[in-house]
Amino acid sequence: MRFTKLIYTTLLFLTAGSLTVTAQDKKTTEKKQDENKAVAEEIEVVRPYKPVLAEAVKLRRSPDLNDVKTYKAKFNYNLTDRKLELNSDINKLQAQKLAEQKETELINNYVKGAFGSAGTTLGEAYINIGRDEALQAGAFFKHFAQKGSLNKQKSSQQQLSVFGRSIGDQVTLSGRLNYQRNGLYFYGIDPQNPTLNPNPDQQAFNFIEAEGEIVNKFNDDPDALSYAAKLNGYVWTDKFKARENSIVINGYLNKRISSFNLGLAASAEFGNTKDQLTSVGNNLLKLNPYIRLQASGVKITAGINFVQEFGTTSASRIFPAVTADFTLIPDYLQIFGELKGDVNRNSLKQLTDENPFLNSNINIQNSIEKLSISGGIKGTGGPGFGYKARFYYKTITDMPLFVNNFTNFNKFDVIYDFGNMKLTGLEGEISIQVSDALKWTGKLDFEDYKPAAESQSWFKPQLRLSSDLMYAFNKELTFNASVAIQDESKAKIYVAAPANPYRLPDMANERVATVKGFVDLGIGANYKINNKFSAFARVNNLLGTKYSRFLYYQTIGTNIFGGVAYSF
Repeated sequence: MRFTKLIYTTLLFLTAGSLTVTAQDKKTTEKKQDENKAVAEEIEVVRPYKPVLAEAVKLRRSPDLNDVKTYKAKFNYNLTDRKLELNSDINKLQAQKLAEQKETELINNYVKGAFGSAGTTLGEAYINIGRDEALQAGAFFKHFAQKGSLNKQKSSQQQLSVFGRSIGDQVTLSGRLNYQRNGLYFYGIDPQNPTLNPNPDQQAFNFIEAEGEIVNKFNDDPDALSYAAKLNGYVWTDKFKARENSIVINGYLNKRISSFNLGLAASAEFGNTKDQLTSVGNNLLKLNPYIRLQASGVKITAGINFVQEFGTTSASRIFPAVTADFTLIPDYLQIFGELKGDVNRNSLKQLTDENPFLNSNINIQNSIEKLSISGGIKGTGGPGFGYKARFYYKTITDMPLFVNNFTNFNKFDVIYDFGNMKLTGLEGEISIQVSDALKWTGKLDFEDYKPAAESQSWFKPQLRLSSDLMYAFNKELTFNASVAIQDESKAKIYVAAPANPYRLPDMANERVATVKGFVDLGIGANYKINNKFSAFARVNNLLGTKYSRFLYYQTIGTNIFGGVAYSF
């Protein structure tokens, strides 16, 4: 039946195709040919072609799911003959050796030189042996000289220091040799009588110092014994046959027992000062036994300070020695306090460091710090911010003061404020580092003196302020600035010769002069040419202020200098 339908359908398609071809035959009618002999054809379209598709033949058979061919892959095997190890231990990892890296170039030595206005000359050098942290040795040298517009207003300083340190398994040894020279003239000028000092005397100080120290290394053992010892000695001379020598021995022992420390600090100072008319033996023995509690956030030390004076004078004294430190907020806020007393050994070296225009035959004696109470806070306010503020009160007997000599107005004598001078002070420090490119530090000192016998604390200003600023414009160019501000101070001028030896002031024979305060501003710049060379420049006393730290001694005005530095 299906086959018959298939035959009929095929015949139907063939017949329809024949009729369509016949219907589309061209009928050509010959017309009369004109002069152009045109040919025309006529096409007759019966109907559009519409193909007819037969009904699809469906196969009603399901696929054979059991007819599945198995694919077998071909493998190649390579068997290794290896012995089975029955080892339950954990195998150690073998560290891979790193490739050798080139050591960074160590640049820790330098030399620099500069010159400028006011006869400024500067030379400086520093040398160190290398990168061995257990053994360090080096040397430092510095020369600086200037001169002003006044007669013989010249000064020069030289320093040479050699040092070394060795860190062993048990102790650390260190030593230092130091030489200093300070040359100057007594160029002081009285504005009211400028011709009183036509030929200023020359002065020169020479200072040779040697120091050695031994310290045991830190030990984590809670019952460890700590110790340290230091020996220091120096010889000081001037051009007018004054001579001073000193030997100081310091020792320290400390025993830890859990949170407590038992210790003893001791020192012996042997000093002798000679001049043409004076000779003073000034020796001290100090013993400071103590007990210290150190726990979480708390550190309290309680002890005594026993001081024995012997030599020209002899006396024994006992003072309290108590310190406390409490951490309220770790790294952010600490409260500290101190109660102590001591004997301060005065010396020509110490006095000439403060005022180099001293007279000859200076009277040397010790000052007694009977009571010293202080307390304050310190800490940080976050990364790059640190602060410290301290309040103190002191009672000092025989405090040394400078006064102008009656005969030689441009030289200074040392007198002592006999009695108990009371000092109240406040000091503050702050440090702000915004980034590696900007850092600022500042320090403030305010001191209120109440003299014992004198009418004023001579040449002791109440207010002193200092500040430093560093700004890195880029990796090559860096700027720095500093300012020093000092309040006015008072000076004593004798109108008649004082008593000799001097004990108590005679107000009828003296008058008071004022040494004006000042502001000293300095700026500088440093340019790094490469890793080896750099150039620098500095301007001091930018405001051109003519001020004096001591009466009749005007400082050098504005001066500019610059130079180059070489690092290697």
